[in-house]
Amino acid sequence: MSLLIKNGHVVTSADSYVADVLCTDGKIAAIGHNLSAPVGDEVFDATGQYVFPGFIDPHVHIYLPFMGTFAKDDYSSGSRAALVGGTTTLIEMCCPSREEDPVEGFELWLSKAQGVSACDYTFHMAVSRFDDTTEAKLRSIVDRGIASFKVFLAYKDFFGLNDTELFQTLALAKELGVIVTAHCENETLVAELQKRLIAEGKTGPEWHEPSRPVEIEAAGVHHLLAFAEATGAHCYVVHTSCEPAVRAAQEAQWRGVKVWVETVIPYLTLDSSHAELPDFEGAKHVMSPPIRSSEHQEFLWNALRTRSISTVATDHAPFDFAGQKDMGRDDFTQIPNGLPSVEDRVNLLYTYGVKRGRIDLHTFVDVASTQAAKLFGLFPRKGTVALGSDADLVVYDPTYRGKISAATHHMAADYNPHEGWEIEGRPSLVTVRGHVQVRDGEFVGEMGHGRFLKRECTH
Repeated sequence: MSLLIKNGHVVTSADSYVADVLCTDGKIAAIGHNLSAPVGDEVFDATGQYVFPGFIDPHVHIYLPFMGTFAKDDYSSGSRAALVGGTTTLIEMCCPSREEDPVEGFELWLSKAQGVSACDYTFHMAVSRFDDTTEAKLRSIVDRGIASFKVFLAYKDFFGLNDTELFQTLALAKELGVIVTAHCENETLVAELQKRLIAEGKTGPEWHEPSRPVEIEAAGVHHLLAFAEATGAHCYVVHTSCEPAVRAAQEAQWRGVKVWVETVIPYLTLDSSHAELPDFEGAKHVMSPPIRSSEHQEFLWNALRTRSISTVATDHAPFDFAGQKDMGRDDFTQIPNGLPSVEDRVNLLYTYGVKRGRIDLHTFVDVASTQAAKLFGLFPRKGTVALGSDADLVVYDPTYRGKISAATHHMAADYNPHEGWEIEGRPSLVTVRGHVQVRDGEFVGEMGHGRFLKRECTH
């Protein structure tokens, strides 16, 4: 079966032109003018609309046991929500704890997606400990197509590595050509500040950010990149929230360290006042690192525009307000960290980035799709509109106007942190390998269509 998209304005990270795009057997088979499809196959008129490569979210949590509970989405709800929002590939954090076997953890996370996901998927493999058995197990996971690790400089005794383990992980990554994604904070400083604040009776969600200030995040980036410099490993700093952390990465880049920076859509759109909302409403906006004050937000937009930040992800980690977030009503350290956002990333980035003049269309595609594909071993199969690439395409209607709401979103969480926010544009057609999965904001496709993406180590 073929799909012909006619007269769309194709935009990639580098190019912009009006053309027809023919999709055959899951691939982009032709790009040109006055193309025709086989009799009986679908022709979609994209006149006046953009045709983007399928967007890639390089940082999501779908299956996540965390802080005494589980994230709300599974691959049924999470992959549908991603697709409705224009995301055709998810890179999930596979995060077994220190007490779990990494191979068993990988099998468990893989089993949650296989035969269920509606979009394509792969994983960053978390290294939560490094003992005498770890190296062989990680090598076997890499052999199965995983080309990136994840390390935590936070969550002591659960996910966090000590310095010896961090060195061993980065040294192995360098040998294998694996890029290491990293959550950068200082777990000891966070724990001590949290204890002090709680002892002082400062228990509400508004104290979450002061317990993890920007200096702690920047210190974590410095710490990680000292190890990267010593080992030669390539690193990717996830969910970077503030100017000092970005500048720490820039300073390392100037020394020749191979490091890339990710931010996430909540940091670009929300500020710390949201975590200070009364009546515990602020708990809806608790994530780590925390959402910062507005001056950091403007810095992040500028760093995107100048390409000091390479990618915009979500760190999607959905927990219900009722029954989960309120576990921390009397102690902010018990609020499950994370926000639902996988469905809204692309529309928010377009509306509050492109439409507000903060970034152009090429940067939009680059940070939301192309750079993730290049960094994580998926390009040019994903992340561009080119002959032979997977026919993951988003036809985007810039004339659409609507509002975000938990009442209409496809994510499983009972609230939306962007409730009532206006959007100017949305996907009108979304394909995964040429198969139509979304039309006009509704999932119309096939569950289980998604495939596990084996990747080659390229670092």
